[in-house]
Amino acid sequence: MFGVISKIGVALAETGSQDIADLKELEEMAQSGALKSYLESLVPGMLGFALRVLIAVIIYFIGGKIIKWLRKILRRALERSNVDKGVCQFLDSCAKMLLYFILIMIVVNQLGIETTSVVAVLGSAGLTIGLALQGSLANFAGGVLILLFKPFKVGDYIIEDTHKNEGTVSEIMIFYTKLITVDNKVIVIPNGTLANASLTNVTKQEKRRLDLYVGISYEADIKTAKKVLQELLMQEPARIAEEEVTVFVDALEDSSVKLGGRVWLKAEEYWRAKWRLTESMKEKLEEAGIEIPYNQLTISMKEKK
Repeated sequence: MFGVISKIGVALAETGSQDIADLKELEEMAQSGALKSYLESLVPGMLGFALRVLIAVIIYFIGGKIIKWLRKILRRALERSNVDKGVCQFLDSCAKMLLYFILIMIVVNQLGIETTSVVAVLGSAGLTIGLALQGSLANFAGGVLILLFKPFKVGDYIIEDTHKNEGTVSEIMIFYTKLITVDNKVIVIPNGTLANASLTNVTKQEKRRLDLYVGISYEADIKTAKKVLQELLMQEPARIAEEEVTVFVDALEDSSVKLGGRVWLKAEEYWRAKWRLTESMKEKLEEAGIEIPYNQLTISMKEKK
């Protein structure tokens, strides 16, 4: 046991002597001025790196301002050329990404990193990057297809049939399209989804046909009811006068005769006209003495003898 203790003591003594030797070496370097010279040699490099970082920050700040100015010029040029608003938004997004990529390459080069090395790394990692960005590339391609074939534009009201998202198109970006719902919520849909799925463009055409249906009782006068509906549709202010108004018997159902009416309206007036005509239809039929049947429950009670 005493032998083990003695060995530990020798090891600690050797470690302590090594630390003392290192301290003596530093002390000798300090006395000889070598340490001072070493530290002074580091100062120019640190100052040079700090200066490069400062210049890089300035370049990025000024470059950001220039990019905003160039994008503003691009948007004005496209607006003067009467280019579709969706195309303007898409090209603006592409220009923003390209210009910021160039700016970042300039900043990286300013920091002393060779841009050729960065490009080489990106090239060697192209397959991996392509697989990682597969969805984004599909969305980019979808945005290009949307702009080429124009199934919708900014301002159209569309219904995406797969997930039943619907709203007014507010912006077509490089990867996504923004919709504003009627209750002012924002829906963001990938362009790839819109390009590869079916959708309904509600406001693509300038006019829409409104179909209205109402049931009347079997005892009611069909001719009188049809006349009431015909007059009501003809008096609708949003009606397109050149288009025909049609009133017809659609079906003979179990407890009612189903009448239908068709009228063509301006697309922007569709919903207001629908609500207005639905309310007026009930009022006018009641005024004409036409009964609109509804489900009723009749309970018969028998007296006990």
